[in-house]
Amino acid sequence: MSNEELKIKLSELFPSAVFEEGGEWLTFLVEPTNWKTIAQQLRSSNDFDYLFCVTGVDWKTHLTMVYHLTSTTHRHTLVIKSKLDRNNPEIETVSDIWRTAEFHEREAYDLFGVKFLNHPDLRRLFMTDDWKGWPLRKDYEDPINMIKL
Repeated sequence: MSNEELKIKLSELFPSAVFEEGGEWLTFLVEPTNWKTIAQQLRSSNDFDYLFCVTGVDWKTHLTMVYHLTSTTHRHTLVIKSKLDRNNPEIETVSDIWRTAEFHEREAYDLFGVKFLNHPDLRRLFMTDDWKGWPLRKDYEDPINMIKL
């Protein structure tokens, strides 16, 4: 299925859908409060059976969660982006929909401070439990190693 065909199909399923233009893959912009419902529908209605990447992006004014989904049956890929409040970044977990999200969400929590609501095991993954701050945020400063992002 081409990006344009996928866009038409998703627009029918989600009439208020907003898409970002210009990338290799179709990019669907989603409000954090709608993410869980949309994720469930994408999994069941469009056969997006594989979540292969979850990452965070710090834009200094806000954080963005980026999810890459694919259908192993139909061979189409979709990117989901959700803009989060930088001071209180929260979004529902999708680890119950795609098991691969469990690890990726823990990584985003550990390095960006994104809280994944209802995650079954949200805790630090790489940093020690007593670590202060979020090392991949652009305002993070490491006084010992003098790292400033």
